[in-house]
Amino acid sequence: QVQLAESGGALVQPGGSLRLVCTASENIFSGNNMGWYRQIPGKRRELVAGIHKRSLTAYYDPSVKGRFTVSRDNAKNTVYLQMDNLKSEDTAVYYCNKWPATDYWGEGTEVTVSG
Repeated sequence: QVQLAESGGALVQPGGSLRLVCTASENIFSGNNMGWYRQIPGKRRELVAGIHKRSLTAYYDPSVKGRFTVSRDNAKNTVYLQMDNLKSEDTAVYYCNKWPATDYWGEGTEVTVSG
């Protein structure tokens, strides 16, 4: 069974920080590169950050590079996204998935940057 569970989203002021957490089932996490994606209503879901299956490399969209950090704990089937210096344009629903993504998506976690 494929499971993806994202958490950690919240309402935060500009300049603030959040840490998103994604726990995935073994069959989607183990041995795979993982990514964080986000979707703004009315727009396509986009890749924000990706991490190699053994954390050897990471990718960041230029809009978040230097502000977001992706990491993973392979013993816990968990991937993290540390988001610092948040901006209003980071407001979106955030999802995790394999990288490249599969067709299965979790419910996501909502991040709202406002204030």
